Amino acid sequence: MALSILKRGGRPEKTDMSFIDHLEDLRGHLFRSVIAIAAGAIIVGIFNDFFIKDVLLGPTNGTFPTYKVLCKMGNALNLGNALCMTTIGIKMQSTEVGAQFSMWFTVVLVGGIIIAFPYIFYEFWNFIKPALTKKELGKTKGVIFWVSFLFFLGVFFGYFVIAPYTIKFFAGFQLDEKIENIWTISSYIDTIIPLVLGSGLAFQLPLVIFFLAKVGIVNGTYLKKVRKYAVVVIFIIAGIITPGPDLVSQLTVAMPLLLLYEISIILSRRVEKQRAKEEAEEEKQWS
Repeated sequence: MALSILKRGGRPEKTDMSFIDHLEDLRGHLFRSVIAIAAGAIIVGIFNDFFIKDVLLGPTNGTFPTYKVLCKMGNALNLGNALCMTTIGIKMQSTEVGAQFSMWFTVVLVGGIIIAFPYIFYEFWNFIKPALTKKELGKTKGVIFWVSFLFFLGVFFGYFVIAPYTIKFFAGFQLDEKIENIWTISSYIDTIIPLVLGSGLAFQLPLVIFFLAKVGIVNGTYLKKVRKYAVVVIFIIAGIITPGPDLVSQLTVAMPLLLLYEISIILSRRVEKQRAKEEAEEEKQWS
């Protein structure tokens, strides 16, 4: 299907693009995205000491900010030191010749993707934007900002909340006292990265629901109807993420997810009201 796309630089304002033209256009967007990722990766590479010791390995230190906050919360709730995580007995090793270099490259690449995410989405949006009508474009103002904001919010949540709980739990879990936890650096990174990136993507839920509501796939009434099932699922997820027995830990993870779900309901209901209003106006015009 040919798209109508705006052209600049003295060329025709609109032109029909063939499939090959679309591929060429897509290649340009992908190329610029790769350049942005490379630029972000270079930044991470230059400051690799900070990103690896302070950021990547941060949750393995008892001085990590999250542990201090949780300890203060526990004391405020008269739980004593139940939530304090002052000591984390973690030892790491590298069992393969190129493992540390491979993991360094992974950290640099993922860091580059996170830093360049707003621009990557900007290129993606510019690719699909010509397929939208002026009316649809008017309803998607600020989409780059909100997608980027929710992504970084999710990344911070995954890093400062989910990752510390996960690391602390598995660091202290032992089948027997004779079995010592000695992790490989690759297994640690393979655990941290999905948690952080997964949270960033999970926080896109309100926008995903918003667009699904726009095309009529879901609606606020349905989301409200299945809310009780969503709450159960969210608490199950929170229980898996925070295997500890305390309710405070599970609520810390579950509350933001519940809030995102409620925001999704509000957005979808707004879409319904707007659609009903537009349909009423169309009926008046035809009557």
